[in-house]
Amino acid sequence: MTDHLTYHTRFTPAEFDAQYNLRAGRPDYEETVIPGWVAASATVRAGLTSRLDLRYGTGARQTLDVFLCGDPTAPTLLYVHGGYWQRGDKSIYSFLAAPFVAAGVNVVVVGYDLCPAVSVTRISEEIREAVAYLWGAAAELGLNRDRLTVMGHSAGGHITQMMMATDWPAYGPGLPRDLIKAGIPVSPLSYLEPVRLTEALNAGIRMDPAEAEAESPMTAHPPVTDAPQLVVVGGAETDEFHRQARMYVEAYATPARAIALYVVPDMDHFDELNVLADPASPFFAKTCAMLGL
Repeated sequence: MTDHLTYHTRFTPAEFDAQYNLRAGRPDYEETVIPGWVAASATVRAGLTSRLDLRYGTGARQTLDVFLCGDPTAPTLLYVHGGYWQRGDKSIYSFLAAPFVAAGVNVVVVGYDLCPAVSVTRISEEIREAVAYLWGAAAELGLNRDRLTVMGHSAGGHITQMMMATDWPAYGPGLPRDLIKAGIPVSPLSYLEPVRLTEALNAGIRMDPAEAEAESPMTAHPPVTDAPQLVVVGGAETDEFHRQARMYVEAYATPARAIALYVVPDMDHFDELNVLADPASPFFAKTCAMLGL
C-alpha cells in the first residue's frame, strides 16, 4: 500500500487538475449530459410510485426520495450521487431508479449538504444518518432493511466506502454490524490527498491535509464488514480514477471479503451511469447480482 500513499508527491497540482477535473473533458456536460438526466428523472418521478423529499436530518439538503417496486420484501438500493461533495442534487439521478424498480428493487436516492457549507467529514456523517434513518423507518416506508445495498458514484463512491467502514453497533443502539449487505462504489475517490492537491476542485471543497487523511478509506477507514463489494470504473476514465479504484481492491480484498473490480468498457465518468441505467447492460446485471436478484 505504500506506493498508493506516496505516489502523489510526483505530480503537480496542475497535473492532478487535469486528471480530476472531469467536466473540462466533457464540453457537453452542461448542455447535454445534465439536461438529459434532469429530463429523464422528471419523467421517472412522475411515473413511479414514490415518496419524495423525506427528511432524515436537520441539514437543508438532508432529504431522500424513495421509489417503490410494490414488494416490501424486495432488495433496497441506496444511491449516493457525486459532484465532488460540492455540486449536484438527488433529483438529477431519479432516472437510475427506473430500471431497478422494473427489476423488483426498491430504490432510495439520498441528498446531502454540500461543501463549502459543510465539510467532507460532515457529509459522511449525514449519509450515516440516512442509513440509520432507513433502518428505523423501513417498515413505514415499505422497504426491506435486511436487504440493503449502498451504491454511490464518484464522491458518492467515497461515501459508499465510508459506509462499508462504519461500525454500525457503535454508531447507534440496535444497529447490526451487517446492516449493509453489499457495497458498489462507482469511480470512487478512495484516497483524498490527490484531490486536496487540485487547485480548481479543492477551492470549493476546502479540504486540509488532516481531513484528507482522516476521511480517506485508504488511510483511515478500511472495511469493517466482509460484505461483498463491486468497485466499478469506466474504461475511458483517467489514469487517476483507475488508480483510485484499483488501490482499494488491492488493499482490502481478501479470501473472506470479496471485493471485485469491474471496468465498464469504453465509458467515461459520466456515460457509465447511462450504461448502469440500461437493463440490457452487463453493468446493470452485475449490480442486480450484488442485490441478490
